[in-house]
Parts: sequence; structure tokens; C-alpha cells
Amino acid sequence: MIAADPVPVCKILVPSGVLGAGCPEEALERGVSLVPDCIAVDGGSTDSGPYYLGTGTSKMTRRATKHDLKQLMLARDRLQVPLLVGSCGTCGTDSGVDWMADIAREIAREEGLTARIALVYSEQLPENLLPLLDAGKITALEPALPLTRERLLECDHVVGLLGYEPLADAIAAGADIVLSGRTTDTAVLSAVPLMRGFPVGASWHAAKTAECGGLCTVQTRQGGVMLTIDAGGFDIEPLHAANQCTPYTVSAHLLYENSDPFRLTEPGVILDARDAEYAAIDARSVRVTGSRAEIRPYTVKLEGSGATGYRTMVFSAIADPKLLARFDEWLGNLEAFLRMGISNVLGIGGDDYALEFRPYGHGALIPPAPAAPPHEVGLMTLVSATTQEVATEIARYCNPVLLHFPLNLDDPLPSFAFPFSPAEVELGRQYEFKLNHVVHLERPDQLSRTVIETIGEPAHG
Repeated sequence: MIAADPVPVCKILVPSGVLGAGCPEEALERGVSLVPDCIAVDGGSTDSGPYYLGTGTSKMTRRATKHDLKQLMLARDRLQVPLLVGSCGTCGTDSGVDWMADIAREIAREEGLTARIALVYSEQLPENLLPLLDAGKITALEPALPLTRERLLECDHVVGLLGYEPLADAIAAGADIVLSGRTTDTAVLSAVPLMRGFPVGASWHAAKTAECGGLCTVQTRQGGVMLTIDAGGFDIEPLHAANQCTPYTVSAHLLYENSDPFRLTEPGVILDARDAEYAAIDARSVRVTGSRAEIRPYTVKLEGSGATGYRTMVFSAIADPKLLARFDEWLGNLEAFLRMGISNVLGIGGDDYALEFRPYGHGALIPPAPAAPPHEVGLMTLVSATTQEVATEIARYCNPVLLHFPLNLDDPLPSFAFPFSPAEVELGRQYEFKLNHVVHLERPDQLSRTVIETIGEPAHG
């Protein structure tokens, strides 16, 4: 009997949801033993707010990032398959890519590794986007307003969320390791199967499912997953032998960070999972079929962040029963008293600063329930101004009032508590997201630049 040719598959090892979060060694080793066709992992996102994009710095520590990247570079060297890292340095700025590249070079020197490394940049100078804006190529996503030239130029850093194509091009050009600027979370996982011709729907759906590593498993802290894509769909299983994927955990991930639980928009394509079926292969693995894709005009989302001023924070703890029983009234009186003093004593007008209160334990995150008064409240007071000095001056003016402010003016002064001294904490320069827009492109690599180099070569005298 002549043996049938094996069914073509593409295996993607996803060690974790973000580089620096860690993957247990036994889970990674098991993944390597399954002989994947590539290793792919996200390097960050803008989930943690505008600061990291605004400053071009990483949320993750260098030591944790190096620990994980070393694991993956050593595994890649053993397997001789591509390693892809997207959104380097958290938000994928040029400085983030360069930061990750320096770590990779350091690991190569220390471990005696040699590899061809592609640096794929996606940061955009705001002024270089003006012709696209003037040509009507940049449109707003709800609820953003149409973009203006002034708003665009307020950005300190702008990145385009690349699709898979620039990463695939880098691999086709001979890169062993691809360190990319900002990509969609799924692009870094879908690049290899898509460049090898596997189904578009299955490739994007598999990538979406595994974008956060073990979040689609039962034990989310036990490492990532292995994707196996073929002509009919994809299989997914945890890397760790003691972990499980179930139809529930796998199907639920389309709800994650997605307004539509069945459709996902990516550059040039929409994943349609309305007819997808999820079936348990065994106690650990799931088979997904029926995913489709709709090809659309190629658009790339733009993310931009710019500075807005400086902030100082004061935190106080309140446990006065009388005051807590009428807390909203007290807080309103406090704000009015402070604003009057800031104007009359400091001579600072209301347009020159912002004063915000966040009462943790009484509606800081969600509206308070009409129940019994809280037994304690942690009051975060935030002062924003154009300079750090002004923000701190206002916060210091607030200090004695935040420590002793009665419910009624003729009440004895209550005493609250500051958890540290000095009570004022300077939070530094603050940033805000300036863009929630997409740009219509003529080709997928229009916003990317790629540099390929060899790292780890022995020094020559």
C-alpha cells in the first residue's frame, strides 16, 4: 500500500499573550516538541493608556522582556523556524522596535546565536500624514470627530497598525526573526499561514483566538497555545499538558475587545465567524471550522498620543460615619470650597487647571448603590495644570483641607488620613489619545519601513 501524502498544516506556537508575561518552561518545551512552523507573540498594545505611546517607552520591564525573548530565540534556533514579535516596546514606536532589537543583539552575543533580523517600523511623522488627510484618505471611527490638521500635529507619536503583509515580506526576504512596530494583535500570528496560502478565514480566526495566549484556555496562567491550521479550519490546544481548551473558552474569545462577537475587522479583510462551529477533539483540544473572510479596501488604523499637561495626586482615607452618611453632599461642599480658595488665594482661574475627585469605595468606578453608607472611602484628588509646579502648588493648597474638612461649617474638624508623607505625588507629564481614525492605503506596506541585519556574528579584528 502506498502511504498517502500528509495533509498540509501550519503550526503556530504562541507562548503567551504578551512578551514579558512569561511562559512556564515545561509548557514551552512541550510546544517545541510539537515542531511548530513558527513562533509568534504580541509585544504590547495601547491597552494601558496613552502614556506609553506618548513617551515611546515600554510598559514591560527590560529584564522580563529579555527573559522571554531569550527563551524564544533559543527555541527558534533549535527549530530553525521564523520568530515574530509584534508591537515591540508596548506601542510599536520606532524607539520600541530599536529597544527590542538591542535586547535581541545582547541575547545573540551572550548565547552565541546568529540570525537574520528584520526591523519593521510603523511609526509615522504627523506632518507626513497631512497629504493623506488633505486627500480625504483619513476617516474617523466612532465616536471620534473628523480629523483636523491641528489635532494631527498635536501628536507626539503616531503609529499605524500594520497588517500581516510587511511581516510576511520580511520572512520572504530571509529574516529569521521579525521585530515589528505596531501591528494588529492578530497580524503577527496570521502572517506565516497567510503567506503560505492557508485559508484566510481560518488563519485570521485562529490568530484572533490565540492573540492573548492562554486566555482562551481553562487555566489562563499556564502558558500559551498551539494553533494547527489546515485547508478546512484549525485546531487549538494548550502548550501545557495539564491545561485545557474547550469550545466555550475558544468561542468566547471573539468577544474579547470586539464590538461584534462574530465579525472582526482587520486591514483589508473582515473575519466572518457567524457560521463557525466549535467541537471538542478530546478533553484538551478544540476544532474550529466554518470561518470565512470578506476582502475589503485596505485600511490601517492610526493611533496617536500627545501631551496635555502635568498632574499631581493626593490620596486621603476617610472613615467618619457622619460624613460618609452624606458623602455626596460633603464632596460637593469640598470642591466648592477648594475652587473658591484656588481662585481667591492662589489667583489661578478655573480655565488654568482641572480638579478631579475619585472616591474609591463610593462610585469611583461605578455609580454607588442606594444602600447603607460605605464604612470607608479612599479619596483620590487629581490636579492637572500646564506645568508641574502649578499642579503641585494647587495640590499643596488642597492638602490641609483634604485632611480636615467638616460636613457642616460649625462642626468640629474631623481628621482623615494620608497614607504617605509628603501627601502630594507628582505624576509628571500627562498624555491623551488624539486619534481614533483609519487611513485608506493603496498598498499594505505603504506605512512600513523594513531594515534587515545579521546579529550575533563574531567580531573581526
